Amino acid sequence: MTSDPNSRRQFLAFLAGSPLLAAAGLDTEWLHTLTGRRGDALLDVADRAVTAGTHPVLQPPLIANATDALDVFDFEAVARQNIPVAHWGYLMTGTDDDGTIAANRAGFERWTLKPRRLIDVSRVDGSVSLFGARYPSPIVVNPLGSQKAFHKDGEIATAKAARAKDHLMVLSTVATTSIEDVIAARGGPVWFQLYHQSDWSITKQMVQRVERAGAPAIAFTVDLLGGSNRETMIREARRDTRDCKKCHLGGAPLPGVSGRVDDRDNRRKPNLVGYEKRPPQLEKGTPTWEFVDRLKQATGMKVLLKGIVTEDDAALAVEHGVDGLFVSNHGGRAENSRRATIVSLPEVVKGTGGRIPVICDGGFRRGTDVFKAMALGATSVGIGRPYIWGLGAFGQEGVEAVLAIMRREFELTMKQSGATTLSQITARHIAPA
Repeated sequence: MTSDPNSRRQFLAFLAGSPLLAAAGLDTEWLHTLTGRRGDALLDVADRAVTAGTHPVLQPPLIANATDALDVFDFEAVARQNIPVAHWGYLMTGTDDDGTIAANRAGFERWTLKPRRLIDVSRVDGSVSLFGARYPSPIVVNPLGSQKAFHKDGEIATAKAARAKDHLMVLSTVATTSIEDVIAARGGPVWFQLYHQSDWSITKQMVQRVERAGAPAIAFTVDLLGGSNRETMIREARRDTRDCKKCHLGGAPLPGVSGRVDDRDNRRKPNLVGYEKRPPQLEKGTPTWEFVDRLKQATGMKVLLKGIVTEDDAALAVEHGVDGLFVSNHGGRAENSRRATIVSLPEVVKGTGGRIPVICDGGFRRGTDVFKAMALGATSVGIGRPYIWGLGAFGQEGVEAVLAIMRREFELTMKQSGATTLSQITARHIAPA
């Protein structure tokens, strides 16, 4: 680091304004402090500490146990240490320069909270009802594939954590555990996230299998139909020198490559195998609203769409009888729109006219994030990377801790805002920043 205080201050001011630090979960307040006059002494300390590689903010000590975590970010560094580099790249990748990941986090800064006083908040009820099932928290364990790439127990550990904390769980098509085994581990129904296959006869059999297993709802992902340019995933995979022929065709450790329409190697994707060979019914092009109509006719489960971000598409979903929506850009992995899902949420809610539930995901890391989404009209919110950080760090115990921390933070925000039930959380509790 340069010895010129003005140059140092300019550099730190640049860092403080970077959305990438917010996306990474770093608190930039300390950087703002360093850029002020009172930060000169701290800058000198920072110089010496960074040179020695010991700055407590830049390099926080790794937690040794899940119970030591103060927030969900405490799990990230431990998980990164435990997870192979290619698998970590698959987890953390966005598209292009990962700008939409940063946008998802930065989006929450567009709103501030308006705390209320002198309201009895000795008891709060954050429970939510979705299609007749009630959960004590609106935080949903979102689908995320290939979980055995992050921990040997994979989706089983996640399901057991969801059972212990009684959270709704949604299982990915490309999970490394079958829908049947996950429902058994959860001790109750889970929802299923659907990637369509190029052969409708396979897609239909998959949907029928999920329904037989006991899933009450299916969420068809529509935000990847045009493909995705995942540079970070590919770049990190090139750094991984392991030979993984046991799990990956050809040996390259790329967990995010197989399991889609261009299936190449599904040995570890049990939800994609075991179907009867029937006369193929190949899709013509990518799915349209006609596919949604066909999907609804093929099942008695509730059908949701995952990846809706505009008012127009939300209104069309209602017209086509869709039962619910996920406002989602696939955690910044779908497209590089640089538009946060929390920003898209109000217009999607408007498009539904309040007729169907709306779940928002993308960048949720704090209980205050959850509260802001509820104030903007969300029915629930979904989390992905945070609970995988917990999984990669400490297995089931880590997932449970992440869920507990986010629920505790959310309920604390409810108390600070004077809202004792979800129905009491409204737009009056937030203001534009």
